[in-house]
Amino acid sequence: MTNTNITFDKSTIPNLTGRVILITGGTGGIGAELVVELVKHNPGRIFFTGRNAKSAESTIQRAQVAAPNAPVSFIQCDLASMASVNEAARKILAETDRLDVFLANAGIMAKPEGLSADGYEIQFATNHLGHALLTKKLLPLLERTADLPGADVRVIITTSTAWGGGSLPFDRFKTTIKGHLGRWMRYSHSKLANLLYARELARRYPKVLSFSLTPGVVSTSLVSDLGLLDKGIVYVSQLGQVLTPEQGTFNHLFAISAPRDSLKPGAFYEPVGKLSKMETARSKDPDLPGQLWDWTEKELEKWIE
Repeated sequence: MTNTNITFDKSTIPNLTGRVILITGGTGGIGAELVVELVKHNPGRIFFTGRNAKSAESTIQRAQVAAPNAPVSFIQCDLASMASVNEAARKILAETDRLDVFLANAGIMAKPEGLSADGYEIQFATNHLGHALLTKKLLPLLERTADLPGADVRVIITTSTAWGGGSLPFDRFKTTIKGHLGRWMRYSHSKLANLLYARELARRYPKVLSFSLTPGVVSTSLVSDLGLLDKGIVYVSQLGQVLTPEQGTFNHLFAISAPRDSLKPGAFYEPVGKLSKMETARSKDPDLPGQLWDWTEKELEKWIE
């Protein structure tokens, strides 16, 4: 049963003339829905990333139906591979001289234990490290865009309320992090990292409006690809709260559309546009965002060209 109470007035989406948008995970799920909706609002260009070029063709075709001659470009990128992220960043930087909105949207959930090609726990590599490297490579362009007249640059990082169960065991992120219900624990770690990274990004780069959000629990492949037990955990715990893919875009559309001065840098928003009051000891730890930032910077050094 889906939640019929989540709504968003799409007439509030601004005219995006001249603005350049990047969406990770645009080959399916919420990301694809965002591409198809945003092309209707006259963007200068939309880049979207993903691993599957065939799925990307479907997104582009849908976008062109929604807006003929839609300025949409696919950039192949596997966020679990730092080499792939570097190549994607290189292509984006070669093709645009501005970047107004970066939706760090892609992610994986409750996957079996494993390591990325670079030796990191696979969910942490995909959900946090890949996005952190892409952000780092694009920050100079984001800041240059922020200096342009009338610019409104935003970095919006997708997390989940699952961050409440996460911690940051830095000494274990190069292991598979075994444990009871470990797949969910590993997911929670990566989502806490998303939350705290957005907070620290906002503090260190105030010209760029950075914050995090959850789209809610959405009926996409992120859920449908789970095993029977995990799917049951999601649907039973979220009875009556599961959103359609269209509803799953609403919090992101709010994040793009809301007046800049109405948004709180580094904050966490729940659907739709609700400044979250959720807290844990870790989210209140004043030192943890900086510790995550420093650890991440050190790990990414070897991939900075």
